[in-house]
Amino acid sequence: MDRPVPLPAAVTWTVLLGLVLAAWPCMEARAQNTVIQAENVRFDYAQVLGVTPVYQTLKANSVEQKCEGDSRLSRVVGAVKEALTREEKEQQDSKCKPVTVEREYRRPIAYDVDYTYKGAKFRSRLAEDPGNRLRIRVSVTPVVAPAGDR
Repeated sequence: MDRPVPLPAAVTWTVLLGLVLAAWPCMEARAQNTVIQAENVRFDYAQVLGVTPVYQTLKANSVEQKCEGDSRLSRVVGAVKEALTREEKEQQDSKCKPVTVEREYRRPIAYDVDYTYKGAKFRSRLAEDPGNRLRIRVSVTPVVAPAGDR
């Protein structure tokens, strides 16, 4: 098989430089048509119309002792019974058993905010409740048609 012959570094750089110089007029013409404009940005305040919290529901399980007849009346009866019969505490504890109790917790994770600016209504989801006014970023950019559409 024929093995490629490596070119000296000077020849490689000469070829590369020739390609760049040949493409330079095209790159220069393209650069002349491109206008880079600073972004037109300012900050203002919008009037908040309403805030709706978005909740996350969490479930938690815990084990609690559930005793037979665990109502106010049964506790009174049990206290009287204990006083009369001198039942030991161990017998009362034997009437209790562990029970799994499930609880749900809701916590706000975001806020849907309705607001108005210059007569237009908007809605955004934010991490915090903004209050009565919302600081906003206003950016204005002209619409420029592509070169072929002019």
